[in-house]
Amino acid sequence: MNLLFFDIECASVSRTMAKICAFGYVLCDENFNVLEKRDILINPRGGFHLTDGKGEHGIVLPYKYSDFKSYPAFPAVYPEIKAMLEDNNNIVCGHATLNDVKYLALETRRFKLPSFNFRFYDSQLTYMSMTNDFTRQFGLESITKDLNVEFTPHRAADDAYATMRAAEAMCKKYGCGFLELHEKLNITAGSITKSGVTRPKSEGQQKYAERHAKEKQQRSKNRVKFYEYLSRKRKVKGGAFAGKVFNFSRMIEDDLASSLPLLDLIYANGGVYVQKTAKANVYVRSDGDKTERTKQAERAALEILTPEQLKEAALLF
Repeated sequence: MNLLFFDIECASVSRTMAKICAFGYVLCDENFNVLEKRDILINPRGGFHLTDGKGEHGIVLPYKYSDFKSYPAFPAVYPEIKAMLEDNNNIVCGHATLNDVKYLALETRRFKLPSFNFRFYDSQLTYMSMTNDFTRQFGLESITKDLNVEFTPHRAADDAYATMRAAEAMCKKYGCGFLELHEKLNITAGSITKSGVTRPKSEGQQKYAERHAKEKQQRSKNRVKFYEYLSRKRKVKGGAFAGKVFNFSRMIEDDLASSLPLLDLIYANGGVYVQKTAKANVYVRSDGDKTERTKQAERAALEILTPEQLKEAALLF
């Protein structure tokens, strides 16, 4: 069996179209000996409108855009790409592979070509499963740096090569081959067929998602209880917090064991609590809180206290 790592660049991407301009790949054997490395450049049949994942900032590709008119369009290179990806002797992998597979699906629809049909793995998911960190999507540069793999972002084939070396480093870490690594991490391949695209799955990611969903549900319940409790509070005249209008960080609001006694303290000392940070003049957060609500309070130059400082302020009156 061989390993086929690939990466795709697009001239532009929308919900209904992905104008592929480069298909880079590295073919290696099971011991990561490179057999072939190549960029297939493609006429995207359209202009270059490059943005980041949020659709905002321009991205510069390492190609001369004027040259692309001389390259074949996707239908001309489709048979070669399809043969590679569907070769039963090739195990297919990429970085954030689901995106690239969706680009392929969009191009087949655009040019009315038969769907691709192959299974694929994702080095990003493999790394997240290995580190048991599913809190964010790790970029290829971040992964290669952590694994001490040399990576210079350049062409699609170079990205594919870096992905291969990252996979090799993870296999060495576990002392096993590519497929065995995924078995150890309980990862199943994704797939693309005429019926659609399915993403690769990880047992660790699934458990994280279930735990995260339960925590989110509990936070939502706590938030309802917090505001129900707040609705019963009544301001008293005078006190250490007379004229003070408070707002808490989400973390404190959701921790009822901390937030409800703090509400009692505020109202017992003549203060009030509001739901919107913009309407407050005192903001309470724990040390190290860098959430967006906290940043908003900092930008508004509110008085910022920790829960301990809030309690001390009440005692000083």
